[in-house]
Amino acid sequence: MGRSYFVEETVGQYLSELTKSKPLVTGLLVGQCAPQRDYVILAIQTPPKEEESKSSAGYSSELSSIDEEWTTAHANQVSRMLPGGLLVLGVFTVAVPELSKEIQNILRKLVFSVEKSLARKRLWSISEEDVSDRVALHLCSATKNWERILCRTYDVQDPKSTSKPADWKYQNSLSTSWLSLECTVNANIHIPLLATSACHELEKNIRNGLTRWAKQIEEAVILINGQVKEDDADLVDGQKKSGRGITPSATQSFNARVLTKLSQKSDSRSTATVQICSGSINLKGALKCKAYIHNNKPKVKDAVKALKRDVINTLSDRCEILFEDLLMNETPGKKSLEREYHALPCRVFAPITGSCVPVCDYKFGDETFGEIQERFLEMLDQAVQAEDLHTVEEMSTVEVIPPKEFPDDIQHKHLTKQTLLLKLHQNIGVVIAVAVAVSAAAFSFNYFSD
Repeated sequence: MGRSYFVEETVGQYLSELTKSKPLVTGLLVGQCAPQRDYVILAIQTPPKEEESKSSAGYSSELSSIDEEWTTAHANQVSRMLPGGLLVLGVFTVAVPELSKEIQNILRKLVFSVEKSLARKRLWSISEEDVSDRVALHLCSATKNWERILCRTYDVQDPKSTSKPADWKYQNSLSTSWLSLECTVNANIHIPLLATSACHELEKNIRNGLTRWAKQIEEAVILINGQVKEDDADLVDGQKKSGRGITPSATQSFNARVLTKLSQKSDSRSTATVQICSGSINLKGALKCKAYIHNNKPKVKDAVKALKRDVINTLSDRCEILFEDLLMNETPGKKSLEREYHALPCRVFAPITGSCVPVCDYKFGDETFGEIQERFLEMLDQAVQAEDLHTVEEMSTVEVIPPKEFPDDIQHKHLTKQTLLLKLHQNIGVVIAVAVAVSAAAFSFNYFSD
């Protein structure tokens, strides 16, 4: 028996509009996996390229216009904008019935390509209980019955996986009363940068450091409303189940606390390694994290897993966004001898129509809310009002103390723009300090040498 997909009614309305307005369109499906069923709460069409022509030149040219790399890049951006508990469940396309066979081949490629790209960026580990099926949905256009769909799933852990049929069921108010968990995590991460590392390995060093920290988060103990609960226990005690899960009068929220281990077990042997480092990175600050879980008798372990992954994802995404911003704005050959200050991105949440589950984005200090609204519209196809944007963190600054010159600093004189940024003056180092506000959630990057 195939998997069942319970779909928010607003998603059906969105897809219906696409079938009426466009002959061919691809997009992403966002929701949550559960052991017995999956929940789809958002459908997002792939944004067009700037140079893409709006005119169609027949079926063949339309199919060839489906860009695997562009769809994958869109999925990476969307993944950043999801709170804990949500993920990209698969892809969809709107096309005429005559192209059913060709479309299925394209959808299969997109499903595996998207999942491979997303998995490459993950810092957390896949568990045996994680659902590996991803959905490929084909909606038929140019037909009176827009609900004529072909829903298939593929096991993305098996490259030779063949399609399996799946049920696609619409449900009204599917995610209006999901449960939420919130926590604040204080981070203080030290990442040494080896003096022997090549410049292109700096990003790898940072990732390795974040991976070690992510493992600590995965092994941490989570207190829910001040209590430790058994993994297999129900998240909500004494909840009453109806035909479609529990029906609380309002969204229920839980306060969580993350407790990491201070030391290794006494029976485990610890070793120390001495390494020559040219610099280091310190990440300090507080993380505001949110996770959402379906209300159909959820287990504690599922809620805890969603929250931990949000903690890991939001830190990883901030690092990636900061590096991208610095790379785009770096002046080639520039060496400042004065302190510089960089604003770090804060997390901004926005509601989804017909759902209690929000989406999010990251905002730098020099960005306006208008720019955030534009990104929500471009990446998620969601029109968000400025008054609905909710910033959970205050803006903080990063203080940059530039390096001093030494006579023996002669290596890698001809660095590219990207290398200049990522190298971060490897032989000397840069010291960065951050003042974190009491209620703020921000990070500091501290580069320093011996």
